[in-house]
Amino acid sequence: MRHGDKVKNLGRKKAHRDALLSNLACQLIQHKSIVTTTAKAKALRVYVEPLITKGKENTTHQRRVVFSYLQDKEAVKELFGSVAEKIAGRPGGYTRIIKLGARVGDNAETAMIELVDFNEIYGKGKGEAKTAAKKTRRAGSTKKKADTTTATPDEATAKEGKAAE
Repeated sequence: MRHGDKVKNLGRKKAHRDALLSNLACQLIQHKSIVTTTAKAKALRVYVEPLITKGKENTTHQRRVVFSYLQDKEAVKELFGSVAEKIAGRPGGYTRIIKLGARVGDNAETAMIELVDFNEIYGKGKGEAKTAAKKTRRAGSTKKKADTTTATPDEATAKEGKAAE
């Protein structure tokens, strides 16, 4: 039984699991999106989100703490550079897991894990939806109709003068 056991072992001993998660985290930070199994993606999210939170505070101590997990200078540089810059205003939830289906070779469930702020497709879609919602308000549409139908006499004569030309 696994009562109270919160660690996802992934069928590996501790040293192997730490090395695996460290490598996956480095690849995620450098490439912004990776495809792996669903179980590894869920374990990676728990591993990498606290590191990204540490990346917001650019101090020597935080850099050393993150380097102790990742063991990759380029990944640490990327995390404290472009990644920290993009996620500065986000209070958490830096990763997204999208299930992709079964892998052909061994039928393992695969998933894509990505950094949320680096996906341009979803970011633009949310922005467009918000602006469209503002345009379709009922109160706004009745005001526009009332404004366009009631024109002042000066505007009416100006429109007629342009039509005559």
